[in-house]
Amino acid sequence: MSTVDSFGAKSTLTVGDTDYEIFRVDTVAGYEKLPFSLKVLLENLLRTEDGANVTKEQIQALGAWDPTAQPNTEIQFTPARVVMQDFTGVPCIVDLATMREAVTALGGDPNKINPLSPAEMVIDHSVIADLFGSDNALERNVEIEYERNGERYQFLRWGQTAFDDFKVVPPGTGIVHQVNIEHLAKVIYDRSVDGVLRAYPDTCVGTDSHTTMVNGLGVLGWGVGGIEAEAAMLGQPVSMLIPRVVGFKLTGEIPSGVTATDVVLTITDMLRKHGVVGKFVEFYGEGVAQVPLANRATIGNMSPEFGSTAAMFPIDDVTLDYLRLTGRDEQTVALVEAYAKEQKLWHDPSRHLEFSEFMELDLSTVVPSIAGPKRPQDRILLSEAKSQFERDILNYADAAEEDSVEIEGTFPASDPGTAPGVEHEHIAAGGVSHQHEHEHVPSMISSGARHAASKPVKVTTPEGQSYLLDNGAVTLAAITSCTNTSNPSVMIAAGLLAKKAVDKGLKRKPWVKTTLGPGSKVVTDYYEKSGLDKALEGLDFYTVGYGCTICIGNSGPLIDEVSAAINENDLAVTAVLSGNRNFEGRISPDVKMNYLASPPLVVAYALAGSMNFDFETDALGKDSDGNDVFLKDIWPSPDEVQDVIDHSISREQFIKQYSTVFDGDERWQNLPTPTGPTFEWAEDSTYVRKAPYFDGMERTPAPVTDISGARVMATLGDSVTTDHISPAGNIKAGTPAAQYLTEHGVAQKDFNSYGSRRGNHEVMIRGTFANIRLKNELVAAVNDGKVVEGGFTRDFTQEGGPQSYIYDASQNYQAQGTPLVVFGGKEYGSGSSRDWAAKGTSLLGVKAVITESFERIHRSNLIGMGVVPLQFPQGESWASLGLDGTEIVSISGLEQLNEGVTPKTVKVTAEPSEFSPEGKQTVEFDAIVRIDTPGEADYYRNGGILQYVLRSLV
Repeated sequence: MSTVDSFGAKSTLTVGDTDYEIFRVDTVAGYEKLPFSLKVLLENLLRTEDGANVTKEQIQALGAWDPTAQPNTEIQFTPARVVMQDFTGVPCIVDLATMREAVTALGGDPNKINPLSPAEMVIDHSVIADLFGSDNALERNVEIEYERNGERYQFLRWGQTAFDDFKVVPPGTGIVHQVNIEHLAKVIYDRSVDGVLRAYPDTCVGTDSHTTMVNGLGVLGWGVGGIEAEAAMLGQPVSMLIPRVVGFKLTGEIPSGVTATDVVLTITDMLRKHGVVGKFVEFYGEGVAQVPLANRATIGNMSPEFGSTAAMFPIDDVTLDYLRLTGRDEQTVALVEAYAKEQKLWHDPSRHLEFSEFMELDLSTVVPSIAGPKRPQDRILLSEAKSQFERDILNYADAAEEDSVEIEGTFPASDPGTAPGVEHEHIAAGGVSHQHEHEHVPSMISSGARHAASKPVKVTTPEGQSYLLDNGAVTLAAITSCTNTSNPSVMIAAGLLAKKAVDKGLKRKPWVKTTLGPGSKVVTDYYEKSGLDKALEGLDFYTVGYGCTICIGNSGPLIDEVSAAINENDLAVTAVLSGNRNFEGRISPDVKMNYLASPPLVVAYALAGSMNFDFETDALGKDSDGNDVFLKDIWPSPDEVQDVIDHSISREQFIKQYSTVFDGDERWQNLPTPTGPTFEWAEDSTYVRKAPYFDGMERTPAPVTDISGARVMATLGDSVTTDHISPAGNIKAGTPAAQYLTEHGVAQKDFNSYGSRRGNHEVMIRGTFANIRLKNELVAAVNDGKVVEGGFTRDFTQEGGPQSYIYDASQNYQAQGTPLVVFGGKEYGSGSSRDWAAKGTSLLGVKAVITESFERIHRSNLIGMGVVPLQFPQGESWASLGLDGTEIVSISGLEQLNEGVTPKTVKVTAEPSEFSPEGKQTVEFDAIVRIDTPGEADYYRNGGILQYVLRSLV
C-alpha cells in the first residue's frame, strides 16, 4: 500500500461507468523515452512508494535511466501476483505451512502467514506419459497420476482452503503458462485497495522460468525460484537492479514453410550469441504488428533459453483481439485499451524509445531450423540437419570409445561397427533393409562415418515384426511443452501434416514413441472440430495428458524392446520434441541426443524415424501407388493452416473450458481434505514433510561468520545447469533417495519422480547433485583419470578419500562440523528456476559456491538459502589457479556483513591437504562477492529469505 505520493501521480481513469484509481507515469521526468517494460516498473514504484522500501530517489533514478550505463540502482519491484506450477509450488506451500507453525512457536499469529499477493497454482508437472498410442492413454495416465500423487493433492486442497488468495487449477486441465495467457493474466489488473478500485499493469513472478511466456501478452513477469516466490506471496518485493534493455526490432513477415518455432530458435541463437543474461529484451518496430499473439507468446516463452530476464511485447490491437478471442469480457478489454493509451503503454512504432543495445531481425529471412543435440541455442538449419548429425554422432562415438567415460546405469560401449550377425550391405540408403520386407533402419550413416558411428541392432516386436535399430534412431517424438502447444498455427500445421501423411498411407516408424500433450483443453476442442485429432491418432499421436510431460522428463518408458536394445548395445538414440529444453539426461535416461523442433517437424521425424535423414532428398515412405513421398509433398501451406484456424477456433471454446477451470474432475473433488489453519503432518508420509529451515530459529539472527576448514564437494565445468544440480526425473534404484524410500516401505514401482516428491526434503537432499550426467572432476583421481558420471564425490572423512555418493559424504562432513564449498565454471546454474537446486545445496552443508559466472535465478536462490555465491577473479578458473578439490578452503571477509557492509571481494585460501598431490602449494585469491543488492545482504545475514520474512512478520 502506497503511503507516499511524492510526484502527485495519483489520478482517476474512467472506463465506461467505472472509475479506477491510477498512478500516472507522466508525472516523472524522463518517462517518455523509457521502453515499455521500464514504464511498467515506473508505475510499480509510484504505486508502492512508502519512503523507506521504495523511495522518491529510486523513482527519479528510473525516470533518469541511462541506457548505456551498467545497472547499479537497486529498486524494489512488487508483482501483482504469483503464478506456480506444482513441482515448484508444492514446496512453497509446504514452507508456508511450516512457517505457520514457526510463527506460533515464536509467539505470533499463524493466520498472519497468508499470501498478500494473489497466488495461483496450475498442477501440470505431475502427469507422466506412461501410456501412449491408444485412445485410453489420457484416462489411464491421469488415473496413475492420482494414484502416485494423492498425498500431494490432498495437501494442495488443504492449502486452497487454508490460505486466502490462493487458487489451484487441478490436474488434467492444462499447462501453467498456457492457462496463464488464456485465462489468468489480466494485462491490466484491477483490485480493490482500502475500498478504492485501483487499476495497474498486471505483473507477475512465477516458479517456472517460462513464466516469461506472458510477456507476449504485454505482461511483465519472469521466473524466480520458489524461495523468491514465497517471499513475493508474503508481500516482500523482489529486489533488483534497473536492467539494461535490449531493443529488438522486427521487420518483414514470416515466409511460407517457416513456423513460429523456427523464428524463436533463430531469435534464441541470435540473443545467446549477443549476450542478454540479466537484461530485458523488448520487441519494437513496424514488424511487431505482423506478429500474431500466439507467436509473441512462443518468443516470450523462450526467454530463459536466450538468457534474458524478460522478453516483452507491447500492448496493441493484436493484444486486444487475443483477449476477446480467449473469452475476456468487454469491460476488461476496454480497461486494457484505455489504461495502455492513458499511460503511454500502447505500442506506437513511430515513437522513439531509448534502448541499451539494438538488434534486428527481418522475419522474411528465417528458415526452417531445429536445435540440439543438448542445448536450445545450438540451432541447426533443417537443410543441414543430416550432415550436422553425422558430425555430432561421431562425437558421441568418440566419447564412448576414447574418453573412457563410464555412464552410471548403462552398459559399456560395445564394438562401434556392426552388431553381431548384421552385415553392412543390409543397410540401404532409403532406410529399408533389402533383406527383410518389414525391417526398417532408422539411421543411415555416411560411408566416412559408418565405422565409428553405425551399430545397427536387430529388434523384434512382441508381434514378431523385425527392424534394425541404429544410432540416431528417433525413439521419442513428442508434441509437448508450453512453447508450442499454445500456438494454434504450429499445432494446426502438425495436424494437417499428419492428415496428408495418413491420406498417403504413411505410418510412424515402429520404434518411435509418439505423444501429444496439449497446453489446454481448447486445443482438443479445435482439433476435434477440424477432425485433425483423428489424423494425428492415425500416426499414434494420441493425447497423453494436459501437462508438461516430455519437456520436463515425464516421458515414461520408451517402447520396451527399444529400451532394451539401447541399453544392451549402448546406442546413441534421439528424441525430437516441440519443447524448450533439451539438456543432457533430461528427456529420457535412454536418450543421449535431444532435438527441439516445431510440432509439424516432430510428426515428420516420427515418419522418418531417424535424425540421420535429409528431408530434401530422403523419402518418408511410399504412397499407395508406390511413389516416394517427400516432406514437401505433405507440408501444409500457410493458407491451409489459416483456413482451419478461421473455421475451428472460437471465443466460445475458451469461455466453456475456463468457466470451470478451478473445479477439477470427480477425482479431485472426492479427495479427502484436512481442515484447520495448520497442517496435520503425517509422520509416515514420503511425499509431504515439515521443512527443516526454521528448526531452532531464534528471533534475532546469529552473526555472519567467515568460513574456515571447508572441504570441496565438487569441481565442475562450464554450463552446469540446475538440471544437473536439482533432483529431477526418475528415482534410480540403488541411489540414496531410493534407499530412503525402500527403508520407508515404498516399492520401486512406486518411487515416482523427484519432482513429485519435492514436498519431502529427505528425498530431495539425497537427489541433489545426483544427475546421471553430472561430471565431478574430483572423482577422476580415484578412477585412473576417468570421470564417473553421476552424483559422486570423494569423501575426505574416510581413509584414502574414496569415491562416495555426494549425499553420504555430506552426512559425514556435517557430522564432523566440516563446511563444504563447490567449484564451478561459466554459466553455473543456467536452466529452469529450480529452488531445490539451492535448497539441496544448502541442506548438503555447502556454505559457498565459487564459479566463473552465474545465471541470474540460481545466484539469487543460493543467497535466499544462506549460501554465498562467489566468482573467481576475472579470467581465472579453479583449474587455471591450480586447484583440484583436494584442498582445505577458508574464506575471510564475510564478517563485514555484520557491520552493514557488503564486501566487493573476500579472500579465499586453499591449502593442500593429506589428499593433495605431492608438492602442491597454497593458493590465495580474491573472490568477487555476488551479493548484488542490499536486500540480498539482508537475506544472507538472516540465513535466508524465509527466515528474514518470518522475523519481519513476528
